[in-house]
Formats: sequence, C-alpha cells, structure tokens
Amino acid sequence: MRRGGVCSAVVTLALLVVLVPGGGRADAAERAGPLPLERLFDNTAVSDDARPGEADFDGAGASVSAQDLAAAGWTPGRTLTVQGARLVWPGWRAGAPDNVRADGQDVRVTGRGDALAFLVAGTGDGAVGGAGEVAYADGRRSGYGLTAPDWRTGPLATKAVALPHVNTPGGQLAARVRLYVVTVPLPAERDVVAVRLPRAPGLHVFALSVRDAGRGWTGSWAASTSGYPAVGPWTGRTLRLVVHTSAGGPRVRVRFDNTFASAPVRIGRAAVAVQSAGAAARGVPVGLTFGGAAGAEIPAGAQAYSDPLAFPVPGGANLLVSFWLPGTVAAAPVHRLAVQRSYLSEPGDHTADASATAYTSVLTSWPLLTGVDVGGGPGSVVLLGDSITDGSRSTLDANRRWPDVLAGRLREQSAVPRFGVLNQGISGNRVVTDRYPGDGVSTDTAGVSAVNRFDRDVLAQSSPRTAVVFEGVNDLRAGTPAEQVIAGLRQLADRGRARGVRMLAATILPCGGSAGCPAAVDAERTAVNDWLRGGGVFDAVLDFDAVVRDPARPARMLPAYDSGDHLHPGDTGLAALAESVAPALLAPAGQTSRSTTTGAWSEAPLPLRSSRST
Repeated sequence: MRRGGVCSAVVTLALLVVLVPGGGRADAAERAGPLPLERLFDNTAVSDDARPGEADFDGAGASVSAQDLAAAGWTPGRTLTVQGARLVWPGWRAGAPDNVRADGQDVRVTGRGDALAFLVAGTGDGAVGGAGEVAYADGRRSGYGLTAPDWRTGPLATKAVALPHVNTPGGQLAARVRLYVVTVPLPAERDVVAVRLPRAPGLHVFALSVRDAGRGWTGSWAASTSGYPAVGPWTGRTLRLVVHTSAGGPRVRVRFDNTFASAPVRIGRAAVAVQSAGAAARGVPVGLTFGGAAGAEIPAGAQAYSDPLAFPVPGGANLLVSFWLPGTVAAAPVHRLAVQRSYLSEPGDHTADASATAYTSVLTSWPLLTGVDVGGGPGSVVLLGDSITDGSRSTLDANRRWPDVLAGRLREQSAVPRFGVLNQGISGNRVVTDRYPGDGVSTDTAGVSAVNRFDRDVLAQSSPRTAVVFEGVNDLRAGTPAEQVIAGLRQLADRGRARGVRMLAATILPCGGSAGCPAAVDAERTAVNDWLRGGGVFDAVLDFDAVVRDPARPARMLPAYDSGDHLHPGDTGLAALAESVAPALLAPAGQTSRSTTTGAWSEAPLPLRSSRST
C-alpha cells in the first residue's frame, strides 16, 4: 500500500486522539500515545505541475508546485534550518499527504530548548490560529498560542520562503505562495515529549521541532540581512569578510543566511582566521565544516551553521571569515552598511590562503554571513536599531560604532557577565513599516521593519539575554505618527519579555537641522520619548536623547557629538552613548549572581514569563 493510503488510515484513528473538552473521557487512541507528525498527515499541499489535481491544499483545488519547491532547494526529506530551528520538509512524493490540518492532534516531539518551531501556512480568509499544549517528561504541561499567516496573502516580510506559482486544476497561476516558520516559547530546562496542536483546521503544519541551536553558545558578532540586491555576478570567487568580535571563547561556529532568496546558494568551502592586516591572515586559515562536509547548499530562506571548531577566538579582535562560491551568484542577501572593508578574490578557492595576494577587490557590505558564535559564555545582548546603531558616519575600519564601544566596556568590567554584543542595526530601518518588501531583488537595503524582523534578528540569535531597541527616527521623518511608533515599540517589548528576554529601549536622538526633521517631527519625537520615560513597558530606558542633546537647543545635538549631518553622531557622540549605559542594566535577574568558588557567572536559561504550567 502506498504511504498516502497508510497516512489516511492512521489519521482516521488519530482524529479521535483529542481530549474531550472540559476533561472528559479519553479513548483508546489517546491511550496509545502521541504519534509522529508524518503519521498524522491528512492533507496534500504539493502537486506536480503536470498533475495539479492530485493535491487540494485549500479546499478549493489549489496547491503548491513541486517544481517551484525543488527550484528553491526545498526537496522532499530535506532538513531546513530556519530561525535556528531544524525542520524536515516532508519526504513524500508530490500528490501524497504532506501536512496536518491542526485539529487537536497529539504529536510526538522530543527535545529541550527555548522554543517550539512550526513550519506552517494558513488557508482561508487571512491568518488562522489557536491554542495548544505542550507535555513534558516530568508530567507537567504548558499552553501556547500559534498563528499561521495565509499562504497567499500573508506578509512577505516574515515568510520563510516565497514561491512564484499556484497550481490549480484549471492551470498554473502566477501568484506568490508563502510558507512560514513560527516559533513559540518553551519554559526553561524541561524535556518536551509531546505537543497538542490547536483546533484550527485552516492551520496546516508541515514540520515541528524543538529549537536548541543557541544552547552552549554566545553570539560574538552578527549582522542583519538588510536586503537582496544584485551583486557581481560572482562566479567561482572567494569572499573574505572582516568582522569584529565582542566576546571571546575557545570554540567557534559561523552562520550563513540565505534570507529573502528564491534559489539555493552553494558555499563550496569556508575558513576562519584572525586578521593580520587587510586581507592577510595571522597564520593559515582553519577550515570549517558543515555536517562533516567541506561546504553546504543553503536552500532559499534557510540558514547553515558550521560545525563547532576548536579555535580560540579573541574578544575585541578582527576575524577573517572566507568562503568560496563555486557557482554564479547574481543576487545575494546582504548587510549593506558594513563600515568595514572586506575583500573579493580573483577566481578560485582561496579560503586557505594566508596572504592577501588573491584578494584584489574591496567590498563594503557583508553578503550571506550573519553570525559568529563562541563556545560557552553568558549569552548575548542584542542591539536592534537603525543607522546610528549600524555605525553610519563612524570611522571606516575603526570599529567605533556604539555597540563596539559597549562591548569593550563589558570586556573590561567584572560587575556583570561579559556578554557578547550583537549589532542588529540596519541603516534606514523603521519600527513599523518595511522599506524592503521582504521578497525579490531590490536596490532598497533598509530592511523589513523592526516588528517584522524581531523574531529573526533578536529571538533567534544565540542565547539572547537582553535586547535594546533604539529606533523610531526614520518612522517619524517619513510621516508615521508617534502613536504608531509607540504601538510598535510596545509590541516589541511584549514579545521579547514573553520569551524571557530583558527588554530595554533608548530614547530617540534629536535631529534638528537635518533634512526631514522640522519642528513637527521633533514634537512627535518628544511624544515618543516622553512615553518611554514614563516607564511601565520596557524593563529600563536608556536616555540617549539626554546624553547628546544641546541644552540650549534641545531639538539639536551638541556640536561636539554631531557627525556634521545633524542626524548621526560621530565617533565621539557614539562613544558617549555607549559610555552612558550602566552595565548592571544589561544583566537579567537570572544572571546577577557569581559563584564564590569558580568565579563564573550563572548561565542558566531564564524562566519564561508567559508560560503557564500545571
């Protein structure tokens, strides 16, 4: 019997698994225990382009193209890493059941981590969701809420992958299909044994896992993907990117993201070294591996983490991360404003070169590379911001961004843990509106909004303990009223605190004298800052406005701190921001104690404020 028939038979039984509402009787199927997700598949989403009638994802005969999925690298049985979670795309052929319509089924899921990750999409009129439950090995349970955006109308900015066609019995339509990865928090230090899905049949679940990618790692460097522009094209070239670490450690791993892409990208080989000068390494670069292989193919919208490597990473140093692209890359996810020169080689694999000879071109962006983690450590402070956090107008190659200065201060003190500091600033970024739409090749590299990138750029980072939100001026200068900016900031605070992350905000700097910052914008800025200073939403507020404003002209920066454009601080002003931050404000309550015998700081995961347990 083909697998599809087996799945249908199992589902008939599995639909009886749910508990009677109100705690009534349980039936024989429930007593048999939860089943793996694939044994519960009761819906077919994927069809071959030549046989669209074999699938009916939405109840109206429409389905996802198997050929589009293959072109994106989402082949049957493929393990995809998205937002730090490993998820397996269903391994069946097109036309077989490949997803579960969520209706209270009990699913066997095991593991320990910070979040459940669901690969989902909704069908119907808009987003769909409901409440579910997690069961743990110790007998306790906790509730969660899950919402899946619609597969045809949901936001492109938060999708895992978008595909170009919809298959129907009447022919193929040129329309975007969206699939999403949605995470929900888990209580700390509990072993998951099962997950009960919500009762929401329009919510389709393709894969489910426990995310634990950050366990045992501290983020030392990171950069947000700000857009997907045309590049090169690069054929058989090696990129050697220069990145500045915050925390040091005895082991290293790096992360590549194929964010916003429509096709896979191949990393043929990669290596890491400490920089000597320019593109020259201090010693021979050490090769990285990916699942034991020299390279990795990264599907559209997915990530690749290198294997742990015993490599001493110094704190506050420049690393060279080199990677060879054996194919042709004509567009790539990038972080545009690096404020750092990196290098592009002549054709060939030059990842192991210690010398700079082959690296004949300069890059001023960071393509594909999004993270460097070090083993152990107390976790990370994530700084979510715009161009001021990104380092615009700071000195090239000097690492004088305010996050770099803050990281240096943390390394030199012992009052709180020496957290890694992750700079997730994007030049031009806004709190509530997308500059880059989140899909397709574009010249706009100001990123999707902070609200839309928060899960990827904060919650999915390695061991985030505290986040600082320092955005809003670009929204106000674009005409967004203060009330909408405040609503966006409140949402970020709530989402972070629900995950056990300490949430701080910084007041918006004065921009008087710059283009797009008349008195009306300053009045809106003042309204946002007054709301922040009023407290009650964030765990603490950093009053950056008070640090740099001119007392005689509060709508402007002090000339000594102004880079000259009246919008961005220069090196001196950026240092003043970092030096105004009291390190104690960055430490969550769970990391304020130090062992009297070892001198080590507590590194236990923090309890989640939102989980309810019985």
